Amino acid sequence: MRQALSAVTMVAALALAVSACGGGGGTTSSAAPSSAAPADPTQISGEITWWDTVRPDSEGPTFQKLIKEFEAKYPKIKVKYVNVPSDQAQNQFQTAAQAGTGAPDVIRSEVAWTSQFAELGYLQPLDGTRAVDNEADYLPGPLSSTKYNGKTWAVPQVTDTLALLYNKRLLKEAGHDEAPKTMAELKQTALDVKAKAGANGLALNVDGYFLLPFIYGEGGDLLDVQNKKVVVNSPQNVKAMTELQDLITSGAAAKPALQDSYANAMTALKDGKTAMIYNGPWSLSEVYQGKEFKDKENLGIAPVPAGSAKAGAPTGGWNLAVYAGSKNIEASYEFLRFMSSSTSLATVSSELGLLPTRSSSFDDPRVKANRDVAVFKPILDTAVPRPWIPEGGQLFQPLLEAFQGLVGGAKPEETLSKTEQQFQQVMKAWS
Repeated sequence: MRQALSAVTMVAALALAVSACGGGGGTTSSAAPSSAAPADPTQISGEITWWDTVRPDSEGPTFQKLIKEFEAKYPKIKVKYVNVPSDQAQNQFQTAAQAGTGAPDVIRSEVAWTSQFAELGYLQPLDGTRAVDNEADYLPGPLSSTKYNGKTWAVPQVTDTLALLYNKRLLKEAGHDEAPKTMAELKQTALDVKAKAGANGLALNVDGYFLLPFIYGEGGDLLDVQNKKVVVNSPQNVKAMTELQDLITSGAAAKPALQDSYANAMTALKDGKTAMIYNGPWSLSEVYQGKEFKDKENLGIAPVPAGSAKAGAPTGGWNLAVYAGSKNIEASYEFLRFMSSSTSLATVSSELGLLPTRSSSFDDPRVKANRDVAVFKPILDTAVPRPWIPEGGQLFQPLLEAFQGLVGGAKPEETLSKTEQQFQQVMKAWS
């Protein structure tokens, strides 16, 4: 799951990365990996702290239920559950890890953070440990996000992508029985909703991750990793940002506030004040709490509308990683093993609609019965992969600023020129 990362978070993250790479910032591993299975793993003891980043009201209860199951299976391990907002967890973990105090034993790490944490020396390598179980069962995309420099630093927990969520009733009132499939159809459908259904057509979330469908849709990209080039300032991306800006200026999309746009868009959809938003599977449990979707059949889920190149949904998700300075390494391994098991992932998927990272979980009858997962699976299969590099998480602040500039009326060409300069500062090792 992604929400807009604050400027403070990303600036602090960059500063920490620079200082840690300068030497002395990383934390070394406190225990050697254990490859041999204990005679009786259920007798492992210890108290571990887990920093979770899910929404505490709509998603938290499912994960806390799994913790109780884990503690019942491992009676000598106690899990301290701490919910940390997703837009604060990266900075808080880095601050604690660099200081060598206050970091959790286990962190729910966004896929873009994992390689960065690993490079800084904050994560325990997991190769050959009990944390990694039946690796061949993981989907290739989520699994690739756990690898860096030939080692495994996490296990995949959930994967995700973006789709177009829409209110079927409002679209029908506007004369549309199907979701828009192209950017041109998106604009026209949104304008028809505004004119005929008494609601806004589209609500936007001002966040770098939510900018990616427009970029990928026009065949654009951020980086050419193979050739070590910054390619964000391209004609394709100019076209993408021009189209996005036109949605706002034409009235197809309501002009979003620069702060709290995610929450505003979600509220507008739930209350029937907007017909369409871009969002991922993590949002569904909250969406269904809205008055418009007491009847779940009123929620439509479709691929993001295609640009001139393709429908370009990005790949996202979350991993589970062990802090290198943990004093309870073996207990942490067992926790990762349990939480990433096919059964646990199926529980999360069936109850919350989140996408599991194991192939076998999709075969679980509980998951098959969840129509939202079934709808998202083909969208996930065509999602655009992101480069899993240490600097990857640092690219979203410039993208956020670019999105904010577009909302404020900045020219796409000038916006991308500035973004290119910011990217080059992040990727200065390429020069």
